[in-house]
Amino acid sequence: MPEPTSSSDRARQIRDEILHLFRNHGKHTFRPKEVAKKLGYRSNEDYRLCRALLEELESEGLIRRMKGNTFGLRPRESRLEGRISVHPRGYGFVRVEGMSEDFYVRERRMSTALDGDLVRIGLAARKPGDERREAEVLEVLERRRRTAVGTLEHSGSFAVVTPDDRRLTHDIYVDLATIGEARTGDKVQVSIDAFEHRGGAPRGRLLKVIGSADDPRIQTVALAMSIGVDVDFRPDVLEEANRIPDEIAASEIARREDFRHERVFTIDPADAKDFDDALHLQHLPNGHVEVGIHIADVSHYVPSESELDRSARERATSVYLVDQVIPMLPEHLSNSICSLNPEVDRLTFSCVVELDTKAQVVDFRVVESVIHSKHRLSYEQAQEIIAGLHPDHELAGILAMLNQRATLMREERFEHGSIDFDIQEVRVELDEERRPVRIVPRERQDAHRLIEEYMLLANRLIAKRYGHDRPFVFRVHDPPDADRITNLSQYVRVFGHELPHQNGHVTPKALNTLLRSVSGRPEAAVIETAALRSMSLARYDTNNVGHYGLAAEYYAHFTSPIRRYPDLLVHRLIKEQLDGKRRLNKDELSMLAKHCSEREQMATEAERASIQLKKVEYVLDHLGEEHAGVITGAARFGVFIELTELLVEGMVHVRDMDDDYYDYDEATFSLVGRRSGRRYRPGDMVRVIIVSASVERREIDLEFA
Repeated sequence: MPEPTSSSDRARQIRDEILHLFRNHGKHTFRPKEVAKKLGYRSNEDYRLCRALLEELESEGLIRRMKGNTFGLRPRESRLEGRISVHPRGYGFVRVEGMSEDFYVRERRMSTALDGDLVRIGLAARKPGDERREAEVLEVLERRRRTAVGTLEHSGSFAVVTPDDRRLTHDIYVDLATIGEARTGDKVQVSIDAFEHRGGAPRGRLLKVIGSADDPRIQTVALAMSIGVDVDFRPDVLEEANRIPDEIAASEIARREDFRHERVFTIDPADAKDFDDALHLQHLPNGHVEVGIHIADVSHYVPSESELDRSARERATSVYLVDQVIPMLPEHLSNSICSLNPEVDRLTFSCVVELDTKAQVVDFRVVESVIHSKHRLSYEQAQEIIAGLHPDHELAGILAMLNQRATLMREERFEHGSIDFDIQEVRVELDEERRPVRIVPRERQDAHRLIEEYMLLANRLIAKRYGHDRPFVFRVHDPPDADRITNLSQYVRVFGHELPHQNGHVTPKALNTLLRSVSGRPEAAVIETAALRSMSLARYDTNNVGHYGLAAEYYAHFTSPIRRYPDLLVHRLIKEQLDGKRRLNKDELSMLAKHCSEREQMATEAERASIQLKKVEYVLDHLGEEHAGVITGAARFGVFIELTELLVEGMVHVRDMDDDYYDYDEATFSLVGRRSGRRYRPGDMVRVIIVSASVERREIDLEFA
C-alpha cells in the first residue's frame, strides 16, 4: 500500500482499517491499545489518531463503547439480542449487552418469552417524549428457565402449578401422569417443556415434591429454587466426594511448605462450618512481620472436569439463605476435608507476606502448603481479645499486631480512594422451628475488618503478580454510570450536600468525602444507600479494567474457593503458571467468568429474598401497631419507609393517602400535597401503622398514623 500523502489521507486509511477489523471480528471487543497493536500502529501520532477515530466512529453509531472502555461493532438496531426481565404485571425490559439503555416490551408484544430468556427483538420507531424505546420479541433464542417452583392445585381432571416467582406470569399445566402422591397445596418443582403461543400456557411435568408450604424450612428452600438455585447434589457427585479419603498422604505433605509448627488460627461467624481461610503471624529478625494467609486448597481435591468440578462450576457459588446454607461443594468437602478445622492437618494454598512497621509489603510468595490450625475463634471471641478483655490469651499479642497492621492498611486504602461504604445490615434471629423472633443490626467490628484487610491484601497481590500476559479471571468493578452519578449529585443537594463531578464522572475520593460528611446525620442511611445503588455491579472478567470501589488496578478472588468457583479457577491458573503448564484458554475463561457473575447475582437475589420473607413473617405479629420510621424513598405510587425499631421496610401507597392529592416532585425526590403543601421526602421521620403483610408477595403495607 502506498504511503499516505497527507494527514487526512492517513486518517482515512486508519478509519478504514479500524472498520475492517471490527467487521471481521463482529462479536469481539477491543481496547484502543489492542486495536493499535492488531493494526500495527507503533508511533504515538498513529495511536492518538486511532483513539480519536474510535471516538468519532462511536459518535457516528458505527461502533459502540462497551464496559471497561472497550469497543465493538454496533449491530443492526432493527434486530438486537438480549436478556428479558419480566415484571409481575406482564411487561418486560430487554437489556442488550454494551448498550446503555434497555428496551420496553408491552405485555402483548412478549410472544412466548419468560423471565430471563435470551430473545431477539425488533425495535419500534422512537416517539417524541418516550423515556424508553419500545420493542417486540421476535424470537426466543434460549430458555433460561427449564424449571419452576410453585404451589400445586390438583382437581382430578387437571393439575396446575402457580409459580412462586411472580415474574413467571403464567400458571404451568402439569402432566397428570407425573403427579404421583403430590397433593394440592404442596410446594413442587416442575419442568417447563413447551410454551407455543402467548394465549396458551406453559406445560410441563412434576419433577419433585419439595414439601408442605406451611413448613418454614420448605418456604426458604422453595424460594431459592424458584430463583434458580440448585439444592440437591446428583448421586454421582456425592459418590465421588465420599470416595476422597480423610487422611493426607505423607508424600503430599513432604512436597509442600510445612506451617504446622506455626500458631495458625481461623476467625469466622459463630455458626460457620466451612472455614476457607486462616492466618499466622511470625516476627522476623529485621523487625518486620511475616503474615501467612492460608487458603483451603480445594483444587487439590476437585480435579478439573471431574463430576465434582462440573457440579461446582454449574452452581458457581454457595448460597447463604437466612436459615441455612446451600453449599457449592458437598458437605464432605465443604465442612470437612477442605475446611480448615482446628486440630487437624489441612492442605492449603498460602500467600505469605512480609510487612514492614508501616504495613507496606516488602515481599511475598505463593506456595502450596500444609497447616494445623490451633484455634477456631468466632468474630465475637476475637473482638474480645482485640479489645484487651483476655490479656493472657495465647493469641492476644498476635491479634494486636495483626490489627495494628490491618488498621494502617485500611487507612492507606481509603487514602488511595477505596470507597468506605458502611451500610447497616441486619440479622434475623430464628427459633428452633425457624420462625423469626427478632431482627437486630449486624455489627462490624475490628475483628471483621482485620480479616477483611488481609483477604483484600492477598487478592490484590495475587492478581497483580499472576494477571499478566496469561489468561486470568479478575474481579472487576467499572466506574459508575455518568447519569446515575448526576442523579445522585442532584439527590444529595436536596439535603444540603455536594458531590463534585465532571459530567457524571466522579472520583472515589469525592464519594468518600460525601459519605464522611453525612456520617451520623439523620439522612446518612438514605444517602449511603443511594450512593451504593449508583455504583456498577462488580463482576468476573478476563479483561482487567480494575476495581473502582477498591481503587485497585488489579484485583481477583483467591480467598474463598470452598464457596466461590472463580477462586477455585484462580488457584488452578496460578498453579499452571507455577508448574509451567497451560490448560485453559481465554475464551473458555471468559464464558466461565460470565456464568459465575450471573450465578452470583442469582445467589444474592435468593439471599435477599429469604431475609425479606422472614421480615414479612416477623411483621405478621405486629399488625395494627404504630411505629416510628424514616422515609427511604418516594415515587409516584407511594412512599418507602423503614421502621426504626423493627428494622423492616414497607410502603404507604398513594392510593391510601386520601387526605390530599399528591404529585411527585422530581427536583426534591418527594411527594407533595396539592392543597396542603405537605411534603414527604427521603430522610424525614414519620409515624405509621402496619396495615398488612403478604408472605406471597414479600411486601409490607403501611399507612400514615
